[in-house]
Amino acid sequence: MKVLYLCHRFPFPPKRGGKIRPFNMIRHLGRRHEVVVCSLARSQDEAAEARGIAPYCTEFHVHQVNETLQRLRMVATLPTPITASASYFHSEAMANTVRRLLSERRFDLIFVHCSSVAHYVSQGAGVPKILDFGDMDSQKWLEYANYKPFPLSSGYWWEGRRLLAEERRLARRFDFCTATTRAEWETLQSYGTGVPSDWFPNGVDSEYFAPSGAGSGDPYDPDSIVFVGRMDYYPNQQCMFDFCRYVLPLIRARRSSVRLTIVGADPSPAVKKLAEIEGVAVTGSVPDVRPYLRSAALTVAPLTIARGTQNKVLEAMATEVPVVASTAAAGGVDAIAGEHLLVADSPQQLCDAVLRLVENPEERMRIARSGRARMLSHHAWPQSMERLDRIIDRCLAGRSSRFVHSTSPTAAS
Repeated sequence: MKVLYLCHRFPFPPKRGGKIRPFNMIRHLGRRHEVVVCSLARSQDEAAEARGIAPYCTEFHVHQVNETLQRLRMVATLPTPITASASYFHSEAMANTVRRLLSERRFDLIFVHCSSVAHYVSQGAGVPKILDFGDMDSQKWLEYANYKPFPLSSGYWWEGRRLLAEERRLARRFDFCTATTRAEWETLQSYGTGVPSDWFPNGVDSEYFAPSGAGSGDPYDPDSIVFVGRMDYYPNQQCMFDFCRYVLPLIRARRSSVRLTIVGADPSPAVKKLAEIEGVAVTGSVPDVRPYLRSAALTVAPLTIARGTQNKVLEAMATEVPVVASTAAAGGVDAIAGEHLLVADSPQQLCDAVLRLVENPEERMRIARSGRARMLSHHAWPQSMERLDRIIDRCLAGRSSRFVHSTSPTAAS
């Protein structure tokens, strides 16, 4: 089978959420099919790194865009119904490449990850098409509006409303639509588009994210807690501002030796300023997050804004490090609160959950081991890709049956 695969961020190296899911799909499909990848890069360095995708696909096309120009495109859409997201991820060069590929070759399937690049192939094409929304982005932007001051809140609300209309419109132009979690799929279903849909989960590389010790776990600092995530991402920033302001003082009032390390690329000036708080360190980008995970007593994921699956939670659990997560952050993970991770929301609940693990090594080890076991059984990429294969088969079978029905003498009469 020949597959044209489009995604909004070039999926190599798979070091962030928007790249991990598409990379694993491409790697899986590339083992049995001819896969042509088209995506975007935002710098020469990113474009150069993208060449590492070569062993996993038949062919790839990297389209470098200018970040300043893309942001200006977003601003220009404000008085229009066109979404800022689609404008930010638009490249005329990529559009030309997609048109050329579709005119010169016969593909058996078009697969799109993320609605922000669905517009490249939304018009016809005569090929079965699957749109993997991943997360329903409209809901995230609408939620952002609740946290931003006016007039920014109005801008986020407007983008959320435009995205909601666009998600409904795009879904009707594809043969099959998918999401990352059951909750995101239920949101998609609520649109009432009538288009077949399903969901398949994110996985985690449990060989890469694994304890380094054999059997007894890694040595760790009982006073070290860690947050891992890109620090140019607003939900990560917001949750760390609140954690440092409301939760960490409660923890240190009861155990003054506890320290928080914030590990993640591109921290904003406001995030860097958190390092001025006693007991807080901000690392910025690091070559490998695993040493920080393995040496910590636990990781925290206290996000109040979270859609889909938080890869940071999967990776910590796979590394056999216990997680204290908010309800929102835990919602996209197939795990049971109190058994595979701890779930807490209020400052006092978060404080109590952190100290429960810090002060009780046996409880910490129980959660850590059960968490990794859950990742191995419920968030492994091979099982997720089996679900994807079944979805593709359903899409192709559905397209075939509709074609036969529409061209049969009964249908034509």
